Amino acid sequence: MTSVEGTAWEHEVRTRLIARDPGALTETYDQLGSYVFGLAARVIGDRRAAEDITQDVFLALWERPEAFDPERGRLRTFIGTVAHRRAVDVVRREEARRRRNARDAAAVLPVPDIEELAMAIITAEHVRTEVDRLPPEQRAAIELAYFAGRTYRQVAADLGIPEGTAKSRMRLGLRRIADALAAKGLEQTWS
Repeated sequence: MTSVEGTAWEHEVRTRLIARDPGALTETYDQLGSYVFGLAARVIGDRRAAEDITQDVFLALWERPEAFDPERGRLRTFIGTVAHRRAVDVVRREEARRRRNARDAAAVLPVPDIEELAMAIITAEHVRTEVDRLPPEQRAAIELAYFAGRTYRQVAADLGIPEGTAKSRMRLGLRRIADALAAKGLEQTWS
């Protein structure tokens, strides 16, 4: 096809597309579909996404055939430009999604402060030591409430004691632990 024939064909196809002739779209797709697909596939590197872009490009041509002006350039160039832009948009969206996911993952997994982590471990060891030093009644109530996740009502039921007694034992045990930690300089909000 020579340049003059191509231009005449392009004028004719545009006119037929504006007139909503489906045969014009089929003819254009037959002429340029593999070119659009290949261009999109090279930019994206994903066959399915390239198929979607190819479909989008020809749908856009069908919906707005007046966007192509044969006086300004060739149909192949026009369609190739549209396909390239859409492919680049897909790549940019994918890259933005990856960056957003990486940022979200980094926000979810903060880098632990080594000093805080070390202090937490030391404090936990001291707390455990102080819990072990409690009188058996207080230790049982504290262990059920704080290590087994039981409510004071459940602690009372488990130990077979009144709720007020369970609360008192937990309060006394916590006070002893807090005082012992304060004496060691490891004050926490235990009371």
